[in-house]
Amino acid sequence: MAIDIQPACLGLYCGKTLIYKNSSTEIYGECGVCPRGQRTNSQKYCQPCTESPELYDWLYLGFMALLPLVLHWFFIEWYSGKKSSSALFQHVTALFECSIAAIVTLLVSDPVGVLQIRSCRVLMLSDWYTMLYNPSPDYITTIHCTHEAVYPLYTIVFIYYAFCLVLMMLLRPLLVKKIACGLGKSDRFKSIYAALYFFPILTVIQAVGGGLLYYAFPYIVLVLSLVTLAVYMSASEIESFKDLLLRKKRLIILFSHWLLHAYGIISISRVDKLEQDLPLLALVPAPALFYILTARYTEPSRILSEGANGH
Repeated sequence: MAIDIQPACLGLYCGKTLIYKNSSTEIYGECGVCPRGQRTNSQKYCQPCTESPELYDWLYLGFMALLPLVLHWFFIEWYSGKKSSSALFQHVTALFECSIAAIVTLLVSDPVGVLQIRSCRVLMLSDWYTMLYNPSPDYITTIHCTHEAVYPLYTIVFIYYAFCLVLMMLLRPLLVKKIACGLGKSDRFKSIYAALYFFPILTVIQAVGGGLLYYAFPYIVLVLSLVTLAVYMSASEIESFKDLLLRKKRLIILFSHWLLHAYGIISISRVDKLEQDLPLLALVPAPALFYILTARYTEPSRILSEGANGH
């Protein structure tokens, strides 16, 4: 097979796009930006992304998908009030919205119509920030080669957030208006208003820090789940197993944190060696057990009461 030989491309992400191919000849264009769904290989040719995402990639997408859901649940709980019967229905609705948004996002991604995506392998942090690596050979003219080298891990998150926002605006106001009778008119829609704030914030975080989150999210999950569990157990004055079993809600929150612990551990280990990594999941209950066993020595209830009294 004959290949059209041209000078090598400058920069990390500039490549030559295939413009003609037959059984004996491949002709490539000039160096430039690769089309969407392609990235440069080691020979500086644009190649289609045909691989399936790795487990770590799916875990990253799962983390980004969970962020709006957890924020929805937090603000619903925050604004619904203790006596409101609408919180459970709003929690279920938020889960439904995010689940449908995730399914639709996968269906509209390439290949269209199936719950699969094709992707390019993430090789290094700079793959997320190709706009910073546009070459300038004469220090005057810049060759723009910005493209999604981590296709589709960067843009698919924005698509998912857009569907979440649309579904929330279509479903949640009607539900809240019908069932949130225990709340005042000004309080009924506060969880929706909160979402109108945190969705733009999540979008900016993904746009600016998507690559950093890709490498840091396992540790973020693990640390935040440990901190929030400790804060919740101290605020609820849980100092024994009996206190933990008093309410079903406490057990639900505990199991939710255990799932987050397991998610963080699996993400860090990547389960490369299954027989070695799975025993790490036995550590999931350890923080809660450690807290309960040591609560009698720290007396969090006394610390909270002193803080409330200003001492």
